Amino acid sequence: MGLAPHVFHRYLIFMLNMITHGAETDRPPLIIVHGLYGSARNWGVIAKRLSDERQVIAVDLRNHGHSPWKDSHSYPELAADLADVIETLNGPVDVIGHSMGGKAAMMLALLHPEHVGRLLVADIAPVSYTHSQIQFIEAMRKVDLMALSRRSDAETQLAAAGVDPALQSFFTQSLDIPNKRWRLNLDVLADQMSLILSFPEGLTENWTKPALFLSGAQSDYVKAEYRPQIKSLFPAARFAKIPGAGHWLHAEKPREFEAAARAFFNANFD
Repeated sequence: MGLAPHVFHRYLIFMLNMITHGAETDRPPLIIVHGLYGSARNWGVIAKRLSDERQVIAVDLRNHGHSPWKDSHSYPELAADLADVIETLNGPVDVIGHSMGGKAAMMLALLHPEHVGRLLVADIAPVSYTHSQIQFIEAMRKVDLMALSRRSDAETQLAAAGVDPALQSFFTQSLDIPNKRWRLNLDVLADQMSLILSFPEGLTENWTKPALFLSGAQSDYVKAEYRPQIKSLFPAARFAKIPGAGHWLHAEKPREFEAAARAFFNANFD
């Protein structure tokens, strides 16, 4: 049955951009959800490698990459965006979410449980954080876009603003050089930063299917004191760490991340 006209129109005007790797198999598709200031492109290597077993789809969240820009950026909205994507697939799906994308993936599982089979949350917890990411928006705003002819020009300017070399390369993957613009809605992300750093409170739902909270051993994003909150929302949660990795564990230790993801998604929990 085709989509009703009003539903088709909704998809036509607002649907997350997706990069698909591999063909459909008899296994659930795997959705990868990036973190703040990221994009589907950041996950290209891992997505391609995991696509040897199943179809892998990396998405650009709203206000990122090639997805539409919206005036709000709450986790229930991000979860609804992901649910819309999954409804176009042969769901349910398995999900990997990193950082902000991990919070969006957790909210997806809690609010739309029928859409998710297994959940891997990379280096984030369902808690509010006190640090800020505004400094990176300020650094990106300082880049003279009109003077750019290549990504390295922006990296030089970001270096002058005190941005770490690894993050310079990461941020400039979201540059649209020909059109002299960022593929990040910096104004809305700045305005919504308090929501991005927080996590909705008072949730009464929990999600009892398999969940892996995979963190970097050198990161402090998933502290031991967060485990009771994680377990209250995800009673079947398991925990693992990647030695030598920080918050950007998938970029710092891609093979180890891939191995952990394969082991989790291929495990027999019956």
